[in-house]
Amino acid sequence: MKKSASSEAQSPSELITQRIADLGDWRGKTLARMRKLIKQADPDVVEEWKWMGTPVWSHSGIICTGESYKSVVKLTFAKGASLTDPARLFNSSLDGNVRRAIDIPEGANIDEAAFKALIREAIAVNSASKRKPSKKKAKP
Repeated sequence: MKKSASSEAQSPSELITQRIADLGDWRGKTLARMRKLIKQADPDVVEEWKWMGTPVWSHSGIICTGESYKSVVKLTFAKGASLTDPARLFNSSLDGNVRRAIDIPEGANIDEAAFKALIREAIAVNSASKRKPSKKKAKP
């Protein structure tokens, strides 16, 4: 699939903004709200556009992706299984060993403080894994 000239010229942040506008309904509003919370939790977050049109937020690795479906906006945390979730925001992909997701249906309220804490913890997990020394043994 070829990229259009307009999408090649746009930054990932512009593409995410365009996706929100193109949705034009509660899903766009929800994705915009979650994006705002992510940026509040981490002003240094990097926005990316991957996998043929998926918004991605990263800091020392992927924090989460934001996908929109007919009945939910799904935020999938790349290392969600490693995160504590005392507010029980994760409600999807609970059986996996790595990822966890939050499915947000129309009209759902998300605990903003708990969500921001989850974002910050995901960043801490990413940063800690970047600092771990290699397990390779030194050659004699």
